[in-house]
Amino acid sequence: MNEVLTQIHGVPIRRNFVEHLPYNSHLKKLLPGKRKAGILSEVLFWKQVRARTFHNIDFDRQRIIGNYIVDFYVKTLGLIIEIDGSSHDEKEVYDGIIQTYLESLNLKIFRVTDFDIKNNLALVMKELENYIIENYGC
Repeated sequence: MNEVLTQIHGVPIRRNFVEHLPYNSHLKKLLPGKRKAGILSEVLFWKQVRARTFHNIDFDRQRIIGNYIVDFYVKTLGLIIEIDGSSHDEKEVYDGIIQTYLESLNLKIFRVTDFDIKNNLALVMKELENYIIENYGC
């Protein structure tokens, strides 16, 4: 069994580190602009998880995986958090292709809407806890 990373509500959460993820170094130059863009929902979520404030779990912001930049990534879990804003409304097929690709790398994806983060962040964080317990709990 994998090593325990943390506990959420008394449930041990096991590590699921995915090794050797593809990395397109050409995307690196885009990261500073994406981080400085200050998308409100990303900033609000980041304030909830940065510096291991969410159950002592380490989150990365704007992480390159393959030819994509994901919003947030937890490398110790192999978990991607994607915040879907209105720009995703017309991109369901494209998002589906990306999701299939990322899942083929044995990664899991937790999707949340920009609206939900702005309007019910406490519920989003509870849903994230439940998702982690369901997918990584021992």
